[in-house]
Amino acid sequence: MRRARGVALIIALVVVALATMLATRIGARGAIDQRRAATLLAQEQAFAVALGAEAWAIEILREDAERSRRDSLDEAWAVPLPPIPIEGGTVEGSIEDLEGRFNLNNLVDANGHKNELMFAVFQRLLARLQLEPKWASLMTDWIDPDSVADGIDGAEDGFYTGLTPPYRTANVPITSTSELLALPGFGPDRYQRLAPFVAALPVGTPINVCTAPGEVLDSLAPGLNTFSQDPKQLALNRQKGCFPYLQDVKAAVDPLLNPDERRLLDPMLSESTKWFRGTIVVSIGTTEVTLYSLFERNPAGYSRVVRRTFGTE
Repeated sequence: MRRARGVALIIALVVVALATMLATRIGARGAIDQRRAATLLAQEQAFAVALGAEAWAIEILREDAERSRRDSLDEAWAVPLPPIPIEGGTVEGSIEDLEGRFNLNNLVDANGHKNELMFAVFQRLLARLQLEPKWASLMTDWIDPDSVADGIDGAEDGFYTGLTPPYRTANVPITSTSELLALPGFGPDRYQRLAPFVAALPVGTPINVCTAPGEVLDSLAPGLNTFSQDPKQLALNRQKGCFPYLQDVKAAVDPLLNPDERRLLDPMLSESTKWFRGTIVVSIGTTEVTLYSLFERNPAGYSRVVRRTFGTE
């Protein structure tokens, strides 16, 4: 009888232990499922808020087009939206003029051939940012449709297929500046230095001189060092409107170019923009959603969303 009672006690302890483990497991899984459901709900709410902010940005761009044909950094679209309280969190955002950057796809023309003028502009921009000029040839070969390497610095499929792992060049215009990281040895440090000055837009998109950084403006011609000497003064001047005006840029650039270069550069400069990027950050609880929206604004002032990305540009 004592032995039987001892065995029964052990069995009871084992049953209690198993029941406790099972209850703990069910409780833990329930908590995880609840947390997962709450996170998914917060993400859905944040995405809905981001789409609302995106629509608001489109309306701002429409109103701006009605007020002025120029696009400069003193206008409403250029003023960042500070964190605004919403239920359970905040929303903030900004709109950026992507035509104020050097368009990497302009390294080739509409026929896919190397654009010598914009190639030279990009090389000068690289030099101003203390980056090697060889990246201009490598980026051109990444975009152009042919299989002939550009000079001694270029590289086509024959080079890339010999890497580990092997891959091929895109041979088409890029859709994101992050494709620079596909160039052999470019690396994140160079990308972080160059990224604020470049964009990936359709071939032939001009540069808005009203919003372009001084480094981009001074890269338009060899020996030009007018607009990047005093970034603070440049920013101060732009608080009052378009600066410099297109005529002022041409007056500085034209004497440093030959007639053919001036003719080719003229359509690549502008005081207005149709390509913008909205950056919207929504925080709800512990969930944060960042939405990047690429807008194309037509001559009537209405914008459409061409591309959306989350978390990265």
